[in-house]
Amino acid sequence: MKKISIISVIAIALCVCACANAEKQSENQNETKEMKTLVAYFSASGVTRGVATQLAEVAGADLYEIVPEQIYTDADLDWRDSLSRSSVEMKDKSSRPAIKKSDLNINDYSTIYVGFPIWWYTCPTIINTFMEAHDFAGKTVIPFATSGGSTIEQACNDLKAAYPKANWKEGRLLNNTTKEQLEEWVKSLQ
Repeated sequence: MKKISIISVIAIALCVCACANAEKQSENQNETKEMKTLVAYFSASGVTRGVATQLAEVAGADLYEIVPEQIYTDADLDWRDSLSRSSVEMKDKSSRPAIKKSDLNINDYSTIYVGFPIWWYTCPTIINTFMEAHDFAGKTVIPFATSGGSTIEQACNDLKAAYPKANWKEGRLLNNTTKEQLEEWVKSLQ
């Protein structure tokens, strides 16, 4: 009888230790997962892509391109044509251009840089498509943009108002930014 009791006690102790060890490994995996950073970007002409690629390298982040189902042509991007695709989308704030499906799991990331060109003083509506396709609640989100002459302020204000559950950090316009300037900016956000 005593042998059974001692064996039972030892078995229970081993199970408790194994469970505690498994829980600790799970916590360590979650901590690692939470530390991942993503640079997600939309680039119609390639300018924002170049900045996003360099930012991902500097930040040690994964890179993800937000790809429209229907690629924008030069005619689509003609801001002087009020009937161009981009002009029509930007006039209709409820516009949500379709994006290609992907296996991106936003839950793998705690910090997400979101990049885009400035269109009509704000972000293209395809960025809203991306934001609404994922749950950014509690995640640190940092906008960045490229522009031929506009600032990023209106885009930042619009994004913060539309998606208040994200933990927004100050965005930055990254035209002609050097690697050293990107490094300084990334460090300042930590």
